[in-house]
Order: sequence, then C-alpha cells, then structure tokens
Amino acid sequence: MQQTERFKPFSAAYLVLEKDGQILLLRRYNTGYKDGGYSLVAGHLDGGETTKQCIIREAYEEAGITLTPEDLEVVHVMHRYRPEREYFDIYLRAKKWSGDITIMEPNKCDELKWSKIDDLPENVLPEVKFAIENIINNVHYGTVAKFNFNLK
Repeated sequence: MQQTERFKPFSAAYLVLEKDGQILLLRRYNTGYKDGGYSLVAGHLDGGETTKQCIIREAYEEAGITLTPEDLEVVHVMHRYRPEREYFDIYLRAKKWSGDITIMEPNKCDELKWSKIDDLPENVLPEVKFAIENIINNVHYGTVAKFNFNLK
C-alpha cells in the first residue's frame, strides 16, 4: 500500500500590541507580498517553538521590543486558505513590553505606527483587518478564503 504524505499547513503568529485603544501597525516594504500594506508584527513558526516563543522572537527581530509569555494572550485564530498555501494564524495580544519600538528590518518594513484599533488605515491587509474586527467583537475563530486584494 502506497503511503501519501499528510497535508502540512503553514502557521504564523501575529502580535496585537495595544496601547490606549491603539495597535501597532507595520507597513510591508520590499517583501514581494502585499508591499505598501499595513500588517502587524508577525512571522512564521520555525518549528520546535511555541506560538508565544515565535511572537516573542518576531517582536524582537522586527520591532526591537521584549515580551514575556505571561503578557501574551491568544485573542484570535484564523484558518486562512488560498490555492497555493493554507495557514493557521494565531493572534496574540500584549499590553506590556520593554524596549523602544524601532524598525529593526528596514529592508522589509518602512514604517511602524500606532493606529486606533477601530479606525484602521484603508490599506491594512484584508486578512489582518478581518482578524482585528473579530478581536474587537470578541470572536475567537475565523475562516478566510482567498482575498482579491492588490496594492499598487
């Protein structure tokens, strides 16, 4: 009997860094994926790490801040699929951190800015906007099919 390899989805963690009703947004630059759009500090799980370890690593690599596992709370999980890839995205909220927020990867990000959580810029990535709306409405799980979205 021939064994087939099991499906392996991608996993990513997103940081909802919150301060005074605002969240920290990151504008994508030179990545080849939705450049010019706002997202959150985020990244793929490398394997052999927890979701909290992943977002702690990404927060330091992308924004120069230090988080602790105790300060992170899972606020949303999204099953996102497109024909070429399928993801499970985990959104974690933090209201405490140490360090100064700084662009640490200027080759991938050209702006970090605070935005009201309920008044986001128009060019927020649609999957991120969907997740943030769900977080505001206390919806903990969402499913998203491919978005028709082009930033120019």
